[in-house]
Amino acid sequence: MTSAGSEPVSGHRGNQPRQYLLTRDGWAALPEGRTEVVAGVLVPSPRPMWFHLRSVTRLAFLLDEQLCPEMSAGAEAELLLCETPLTIRVPDVVVTSAEVAEANPARIEAADAELVIEVLSPGTKHVDQGAKLFEYADAGIEHYWIVDVDPPVSMIAYRLIGGDYENFGEYSGSVELEIAGAPVKLDLNALIDPRAQR
Repeated sequence: MTSAGSEPVSGHRGNQPRQYLLTRDGWAALPEGRTEVVAGVLVPSPRPMWFHLRSVTRLAFLLDEQLCPEMSAGAEAELLLCETPLTIRVPDVVVTSAEVAEANPARIEAADAELVIEVLSPGTKHVDQGAKLFEYADAGIEHYWIVDVDPPVSMIAYRLIGGDYENFGEYSGSVELEIAGAPVKLDLNALIDPRAQR
């Protein structure tokens, strides 16, 4: 018998334990927590440490302050990449339209994400630089930035070209880029400075 919100994996044989892939309804019924789902399989994610959280909060704030009024940046929003098999990631920062943000959605559709940013941490670094690079590209998200907060703080900016991400620049110190037509300036070192924004 299939549990609510899941569907059996095909190919079940003999005495092998039956596995179930999570559906969207099943995901919505889970208690709140830091988890993602990849191809229907629930993937726990380690809680980030304080410095990582501080960097993510500052990054989202700095972007949101400079974006055009039609855009909005937020931290740790659920991002629906694929309905079947279900894949939901939780990027550190997502930039979407102000209209989508003001609707207060439970999750953002990939088609509504202009930019996703991952801030590297030891527990998720290999996923951010590997699997997510392909998943975000497959979902059609135009911009993907990866920030490494280990000194010296650096960032790689990827842009979707012909279905694949191309490296559009590696940065440190002060960065000036454009998002949805709006110029944004970031001091990457301020992401780890304990005195910044006081």
